[in-house]
Amino acid sequence: MTNEPSSAARTISVAPMMDYTDRHCRYFLRLLSPSALLYTEMITAPAIVRGNADRLLRFDAAEHPVALQVGGSDPRELARAARAGEEHGYDEVNLNCGCPSDRVQSGRFGACLMGEPTLVAECVAAMRESVRVPVTVKCRIGIDPMPAPNIDEYEFLVRFVETVARAGCTVFIIHARRAVLQGLSPKENREIPPLRYDIARRLRSEFPQLTFILNGGLRSVEVIAEELPHFDGVMIGREAYNNPYLLAHLHRRFIDPSWPLPAREAVIERYARYVRARLAEGHSLRAMLRPVQGLYAGLPNARAWRRFLSEQATHNAANADVLTDSLRIVRAA
Repeated sequence: MTNEPSSAARTISVAPMMDYTDRHCRYFLRLLSPSALLYTEMITAPAIVRGNADRLLRFDAAEHPVALQVGGSDPRELARAARAGEEHGYDEVNLNCGCPSDRVQSGRFGACLMGEPTLVAECVAAMRESVRVPVTVKCRIGIDPMPAPNIDEYEFLVRFVETVARAGCTVFIIHARRAVLQGLSPKENREIPPLRYDIARRLRSEFPQLTFILNGGLRSVEVIAEELPHFDGVMIGREAYNNPYLLAHLHRRFIDPSWPLPAREAVIERYARYVRARLAEGHSLRAMLRPVQGLYAGLPNARAWRRFLSEQATHNAANADVLTDSLRIVRAA
């Protein structure tokens, strides 16, 4: 029997973000949202298959529901990586077909795979045969340059979805921007290509039997409230890192209106207990302090609070008490 993330989990999810959504960040975000589906950073299939899979895939049980995002283009290797993810307890395995970085392209995965829908379908089929958890795909609305001249951009996207869906993929996470494969950095690719929610909406109406999650530029409750009725869910990217308390507001607004918003101080105190346990295992304090720095975004003394955490993280004798000590700064406000 397949362990499918609930519809509540898919309503709000947090994007896979390199150098951001590590296990510490995901644990912290779970304290702010009891149901959001959390994604790992992209981990390449070769790293999982040939490297230390246990170190790469380990996570805390409190993170559930949590999905593993993998990168690669070899069906057999991706199948082995997906199986390792399932064995480690992930609730979903997602194939990255959206990252535009040169490094990713050189490995023949990420957004450039949209130009090879048959290969993506083969990868999805192989992964689905090896696991019982859902196998999903995250992609863009298109790529630039297109793989062939005179091809209609929307028809290119439809062909990609049709081909991959035939392999059994029923969930597509659509970043509503084109991926420019030459001349733009990953950061520029998140900002310069225009957002086209209309194309993502049209895609959903074309394939009503599939599940579509909207990603890209979703930074406020108001924008999300406008777009969510047109999709099966939304995926929050950098805003979940820069302003993580947004997740608490989203849970109460769209999942459980009776849910009490968590007090920020209580969240810090709970996270401090987690940090203390991980420090005993040899994890880096600096890495664990990074995800919390946006918790007071927009509130008085937020900058002083962030500065205190950044400075304390560099001290050799610093420990989890840094978190509880930092609360005096925001209390003073």
